[in-house]
Amino acid sequence: MTLETSKTLGGVGAILIVIGFLGIFAYGGTAILSLIGIILVLIALKGMADHYSDASIFNNALYGLITIIVGAVAFVGTLAATILMMLSNVDLDWTDAAAVQAYFTDFNNLWGIIGAVFIALVVLFVFAIISAILFRKSLTSLSAKSGEKIFETAGLLWLIGAVLTIVVVGFILIGIAWILIAVGFFSIKTTAQPQPTPSPQPPS
Repeated sequence: MTLETSKTLGGVGAILIVIGFLGIFAYGGTAILSLIGIILVLIALKGMADHYSDASIFNNALYGLITIIVGAVAFVGTLAATILMMLSNVDLDWTDAAAVQAYFTDFNNLWGIIGAVFIALVVLFVFAIISAILFRKSLTSLSAKSGEKIFETAGLLWLIGAVLTIVVVGFILIGIAWILIAVGFFSIKTTAQPQPTPSPQPPS
């Protein structure tokens, strides 16, 4: 794969991720665009890793993706296990619609469910931070090799956004990070040579 192809796939993929992310608020089906975008970006990063002879560009991004997938599974599993454990201790006739409704409208019972959701969100939050750290490492490596500092900025924004996902601004920062990533891919100079990794200076 040529560098030109990799940068095009990466730029298009990043744009699709942004479109899919924004469109999901209007129509959930646009999430497929983000999925396609992620695949294209990974392919692009693999091409970049090969071109610059730096496997960390692709490996860290792949590990970051795997981490967030595991986090999503852990979120669902933790949520389901916590709620089922809580409900298993409840003496309730689940065939009685009135009794079920009364249970879930009781404020004390709702607090238990809210607590289960909170625990699951904490688990997802931890995995999201780890994933962001790995993606930032990938982008930092790509920035050093390509000479495009915008990737390093995007990686930092992504990490800050992941930390702030507890509020809306975090998702906005991650969206901006992906826009910067798209700009970074399209800005890579195909005629430029890979940037050498500086060797450590001997102690004086």
